Amino acid sequence: QVQLQESGPGLVKPSQTLSLTCTVSGGSITTNSYYWTWIRQPPGKGLEYMGAIGYRGGTYYSPSLKSRTSISRNTSKNQFTLQLNSVTPEDTAVYYCAAGIGLGTFGSWGQGTQVTVSS
Repeated sequence: QVQLQESGPGLVKPSQTLSLTCTVSGGSITTNSYYWTWIRQPPGKGLEYMGAIGYRGGTYYSPSLKSRTSISRNTSKNQFTLQLNSVTPEDTAVYYCAAGIGLGTFGSWGQGTQVTVSS
């Protein structure tokens, strides 16, 4: 089973870009049929799917966040990255990276990282 670890700044100012990296171990991000996903949970709310990148590099985004979200990968470092533009305090959340066999599956999770948007 793969292991995932999120990293990035814990504090971002409004209007700036939030950037997080997920480092994967125990398996390659190019492994057939695997999809690598970003999910967040705002305080007091449920989990929100943000988007994913597939083993071939294709990207898939939540319609509600598509205009502000970009997911990319670095195969040499076995990492994938989330960028969320023009953040507001409503983007404050615990951000998780996850992985699964097939789009929309999440068999493995990172521990999550708190990101606060505040001036």
